[in-house]
Order: sequence, then structure tokens, then C-alpha cells
Amino acid sequence: MSLKLFAAPMSSASPVVTALAELGIDCEIVMLDLAAGEAKQPAYLAINPHGVVPTLVVDGTPLFETVEILQWLGDTHGVERGLWPAAGTPERLVALSWTSWAYVSYGMLVNVLNFSQSPRVDASLHHAPLAADALQRLDAALGRLDARLATSPFLLGDAYSLADLVVASVVTYSTYCGVTTSGHANVERWLAAFHARPAFRTTWGNAEAS
Repeated sequence: MSLKLFAAPMSSASPVVTALAELGIDCEIVMLDLAAGEAKQPAYLAINPHGVVPTLVVDGTPLFETVEILQWLGDTHGVERGLWPAAGTPERLVALSWTSWAYVSYGMLVNVLNFSQSPRVDASLHHAPLAADALQRLDAALGRLDARLATSPFLLGDAYSLADLVVASVVTYSTYCGVTTSGHANVERWLAAFHARPAFRTTWGNAEAS
């Protein structure tokens, strides 16, 4: 199987690069310069018409959207390595639920927060009450994640999996956007375990682990 990943440093592609490192998969990685507009060039748009990263090209066929790439990596490579639950098991349903929740439900709230206060967004669009509401909802969401992690060290039980990688990557990104995990001891314990993994430290750097 031929794999080629188009990514960019510290971007939405970072969790995919981390997953590849965890899985020990042979994959060509092409780092694009987003600031220079390399993701908007015709050659790349022919692969991903949305002009964003990541895109994983599998035997010549492009797959985009981060969570879909990560779930596909779990299905095709993670099961045999003990990092993703097999099809037909209850754990597979749990993994699909929490990883999709991270990118759809939790991720939507992070986007709302960013658009309402981020310095990268036109200040005329900022809205302090909306940012405050998003932070409150994100804290409640972390409370539900914390309750899940109160029952076991990791999302699927006693062993670390790609489900933890996916969800922890999104939560980590949210802390860069102003979300605090304070008051959620189980989440903080779990994040610390994720941040200590060599794959995370290599991909994301040591900022969170220091």
C-alpha cells in the first residue's frame, strides 16, 4: 500500500502525523507552506479541492478530513497493532463515538470560540458574550469527558489507543485557544499521559510536556 500525506507543521494535520508515528507506518510526508499559499496551488487543489491539510493519498486516491483519516488509519493499521478496536466489538462503537464527538461537537465549540475572540479573526467579528458562552459549553463538555475518564485510565479501558490520540489532540488544541482544563482532574491526568508519549513530543514539540 502506498501512502503519501500532505501536511503542515502545527496544523490540523498534526494528529495524523502523530498517529503515523504511533503506528510506525511507512508514509511519505510532504510539508506544505500554508502561509506561502502552497495548499491553494492548482496541483494540490486537484487532490484536495478545499485547499486545506491534511490529505492522505492512498494508492493514488485522496482521503481528506482529519477525523476520517484517523479512523481509517485505525481500521486499516491500528487493529493489528492493538491501538484500535476490531470491527464488531463494543469498543469500536465507543471509539467511533468519542473521536467523532471530538471533531464535530467539541470541535464546533472551539471554532465558535476562535471566531468570537481569536486575533486571527477580524476584530469587528469578535463577540465577547459568544466567547464566554462557548467557554462555558466547552467546560461542560470537558466535564462529560472527565466523567468518562473517571471509570478507566483511557477512553477504551486500561490501554492507550488511537481514540485517546484523536480526542486528546483536539483537547490539546483547544487549550491553545484559551480553554482551560482546570477542575477536570481526570482529563488533566489523561492529557499528561498523552503528552508524555514520544509520538506527541516529536510531532507537537515539548511545549505541553515542559
